[in-house]
Amino acid sequence: MDNNACLTQQVKTVINILEKEYSNEITKGTLQLIYNRYKDGLKIMESNGDLKNINIIGGVRAYMDSYNDYQNPLLKELHKAEKTLEELI
Repeated sequence: MDNNACLTQQVKTVINILEKEYSNEITKGTLQLIYNRYKDGLKIMESNGDLKNINIIGGVRAYMDSYNDYQNPLLKELHKAEKTLEELI
């Protein structure tokens, strides 16, 4: 699987986690910001847009600043997505 496909899959993974495990929290605050950025990023990737327009980097930091849950598995998935995007751009 190429890096673009890996990034698309990872972004979908994050979105799925947010929708399933945080459905009430993605309508406000930091999780809403992260969720919206990932949804927007997925739209860009699906339309073959410029990856430089994807604004997901910083989601890990935003989550850690807002919630003191450093062991949350969501952070691992956010980190994977950010790292893959950084490698592509």
